[in-house]
Amino acid sequence: MAFDYKKKYKEFYLPPRAPGIVTVPAMNFLAVRGQGDPNEENGAYKQALGMLYAVAFTIKMSKLGTHKLEGYFDYVVPPLEGLWWQAGTQGVDCTRKADFRWISLIRLPEFVTRDAFDWAVREAAEKKRQDFSPVEFFPWEEGLCVQCMHIGPYDNEPATVAAMEAYARGQGCALDFREGRFHHEIYLSDVRRCKPEKLKTVIRLPIKRAE
Repeated sequence: MAFDYKKKYKEFYLPPRAPGIVTVPAMNFLAVRGQGDPNEENGAYKQALGMLYAVAFTIKMSKLGTHKLEGYFDYVVPPLEGLWWQAGTQGVDCTRKADFRWISLIRLPEFVTRDAFDWAVREAAEKKRQDFSPVEFFPWEEGLCVQCMHIGPYDNEPATVAAMEAYARGQGCALDFREGRFHHEIYLSDVRRCKPEKLKTVIRLPIKRAE
């Protein structure tokens, strides 16, 4: 059976709807950076997702090719994730989508080294006849965060975020947005096939112990 990160690490991918505090360890990701409204038709965000999934599935399906990756194990491609921020703003303002800056992510299995990543980017570029140079190998340790499951449309997230901030304050913590510390979302639903009121999104916010 294919290894499924969502099932193995439920504390990171399937949290309850009530906020909780978690320490997220170091992981490696595929990443593409950009800015602008993610809903723009054929915009930078949608192009970024196409690149991420092309490289992610090149790695997953390498088991069928002649290039064998050392340590490979079969796995379910982890869910899409996003880091979001806006210049001069603490957290994010969902009413200003055109001002979004983002890093789109897909977690990499532990066997994917930088050499394996480089091979996958070259392989995807050759097969798709497309430039995949925007795709990065992105090591990241998120650290101390408050998180919960948000159910419903993305535009309804501010109420969930407010509840998370209140919970963090009650636990003696404060939000900690700064370089390398972002509003983080993990998308568990396919927006093309799921009704907005049923969308499942893990929201994670960086925090620090209050002084």
